[in-house]
Amino acid sequence: MTLSLPPRDMGGPGGGLTAVIDFGPDSAGWTGVQGVEDLLAIAGPYIDFAKIYAMNALLMPQEPLARIVAAYGAAGVATFSGGILFEWAHRQGEVEALVPLLRGLGIQGLEISENYIRLDPAERDRWIGWFRDRGFDVIYEFGRKTPDESLDIDRLAGIIGAVRDKGAHHVIVEQSEIELATRSDAGILDRLAREPWFADILIEADPLRFPAQHADLIRRFGANVSLANIAPGQALRLEGLRRGIGRGVDYSMFSEEEVPA
Repeated sequence: MTLSLPPRDMGGPGGGLTAVIDFGPDSAGWTGVQGVEDLLAIAGPYIDFAKIYAMNALLMPQEPLARIVAAYGAAGVATFSGGILFEWAHRQGEVEALVPLLRGLGIQGLEISENYIRLDPAERDRWIGWFRDRGFDVIYEFGRKTPDESLDIDRLAGIIGAVRDKGAHHVIVEQSEIELATRSDAGILDRLAREPWFADILIEADPLRFPAQHADLIRRFGANVSLANIAPGQALRLEGLRRGIGRGVDYSMFSEEEVPA
């Protein structure tokens, strides 16, 4: 006889992806070289992406960061630079300089976002295609850090279709957009989950609201909801929540009923 983990069988749409946000050595997870190696040895099978936070591709010393990126790659975790780096390069008129920087670090992808800049659709699509043509994976982040209007699902659907057509393989929905939308329209997340493209998006969670917010997202969307901005120290516990382990989901592993999706 063998013991097995509770399965991720609570249903719901989505691909069940987990994207951690690597802040570097930080209270949210000590991810220096040894910290990342320890993290991956224990939680690596439950991590799909690692975002190198904000400006850390410039802020951190290059040699240890390259070793960190290599450790992720050896564990099968795809790395990408945060959208703030793209936005800062865009502000300086130096977007093309990201190519040698990211290649030198071994970072396989980048996030293109519009948190603080605005791109017209033609420019957005051009940069996605430009980086794809140079061998980078592109993740597009929808939304602004301080949105001034509530999320429009039809507009989001149009943008997802457009960026996917240009080669972006996933879309992240900015945490602030989700929070504003739920304050103004309590049913919007239920409608979001019914969209056929829901499996192509990752919803940003707030590391400071772990585990309550994350458990709520799992109860709402099911165990296979794709989540981004997971602090490294939260990855293992998040996988437990997905499997019904923990107070946040009332140890639903013992329930005979599925957690509502």
